[in-house]
Amino acid sequence: MEYYSNEISKLIEEFCALPGIGAKSAQRLAFHVINMPEDQVEALSSAIINAKKNVKYCKCCYTLTDQELCPICRDEGRDHKTIMVVENTRDLVAYEKTQKYNGVYHVLHGAISPMLGIGPNDIKLKELMRRLEADVNEVIIATNSSLEGETTAMYISKLIKPTGIKVTRIASGVPVGGDLEYIDEVTLLRALEGRIEI
Repeated sequence: MEYYSNEISKLIEEFCALPGIGAKSAQRLAFHVINMPEDQVEALSSAIINAKKNVKYCKCCYTLTDQELCPICRDEGRDHKTIMVVENTRDLVAYEKTQKYNGVYHVLHGAISPMLGIGPNDIKLKELMRRLEADVNEVIIATNSSLEGETTAMYISKLIKPTGIKVTRIASGVPVGGDLEYIDEVTLLRALEGRIEI
């Protein structure tokens, strides 16, 4: 049985399709948007459309940005000889919040997962290997402590070892199965400082 008109139902349905939004949250968001002043609704929809049109990969580290190079890659004060490899942009942000890491990043946009049909060619590994042709001293592998993250870390380590570049893995302190974006800064900092060579 339909409780709402087509337009309201469609709006609820669209919110429901977003990750982490259940039926009740979608309903609450839909009614909030309907009750917002029209200029705020236009600003929201414009922000969504502009982000979708203008956000792209940084041509160096592959994080999401609206410019050719992200602010981190453009920053000449950072150590461009140390590259931290993370699974996604949210993980990069989690490490940036510690304000203790001064190197640069490489965002894979995923992890190797044979169960899901995600292989090495489906993530940004070739791009990482191209970056290592420049002057790089250390690659810190900061993938999640999940089975996929560990598999990806071992694969990257085996690719890089023959180049002679130092390869380290973030230390424990990050719980197994935990996603980096949800871990507090102190735990992330301990994991970074306690990293070990693999």
